[in-house]
Amino acid sequence: MSKKTRHEEHEEHADESWLLPYSDLMTLLVALFLVMYAMSATDAKKFEEMSQAFSSALNGGTGILDQRSATPTQSQLDQGKHDKMDSVVADNTGESDLAKLRKQEQEDLEKLKKQFDQYINKNGLSDLLSTKLNQSQLMITISDNALFASGQAIVKDDSRQLAKSISSMLQQFPDYDVLVQGHTDNIPISNSSYSSNWDLSVDRALHFMKILLLNPNLNPVKFSPIGYGEYHPIAPNTTAAGRAKNRRVEVSILRKYQEATNNTTVVPSGK
Repeated sequence: MSKKTRHEEHEEHADESWLLPYSDLMTLLVALFLVMYAMSATDAKKFEEMSQAFSSALNGGTGILDQRSATPTQSQLDQGKHDKMDSVVADNTGESDLAKLRKQEQEDLEKLKKQFDQYINKNGLSDLLSTKLNQSQLMITISDNALFASGQAIVKDDSRQLAKSISSMLQQFPDYDVLVQGHTDNIPISNSSYSSNWDLSVDRALHFMKILLLNPNLNPVKFSPIGYGEYHPIAPNTTAAGRAKNRRVEVSILRKYQEATNNTTVVPSGK
């Protein structure tokens, strides 16, 4: 019996021809990522050369890396220059307006200081009152002898006119904040009315401020009383003359537009 030749079946292989375009695609993707990475570490000229080469490889030359989309146009550059110039002009205009406000404020405070000095000289009060204009405020300093009896905070009857005169001058410039500050010497006080210099200084500032605000043309919102006790002396407390200088009330008209530097002119006190 003849043997039949047995043909073994051959295993069919899958078509792998797709691997070739796949590998090409992967190569292009790798090249794409390399170029994108290089964008952050190269200059514009090198980027343009790489962009053109890569665009040629894609046979289009107008892909996402087209030089025209990466380099700003002349019109964009011109617009950027105009925007920058507009910003500079706006900043300069704002600075100019602030300089005008500071100048006007300086003129206002100098005018007010001159009025106070004339009042002091006219009434012979140069030993009891003084003024000082600096970079932060116009300050009127009043000796306690001009206002109060020893150890008391009630303004003397013959001194109330002084407070009214000050309030009349302040009403010309009602938009400024005003601090009324009480100060004492370092001699301890303990009487039926006050247990410390703190209490006395606060009460003196408050009483004097209330007389100023009897003027209906002044806005109470702009006024604040402060008591410093013995802790802000302007002279040594070791002598009677020094202690007398420290017992005082200060009325400070605060600037609204302070200079950034300390070059504001200081107008000396009128004597």
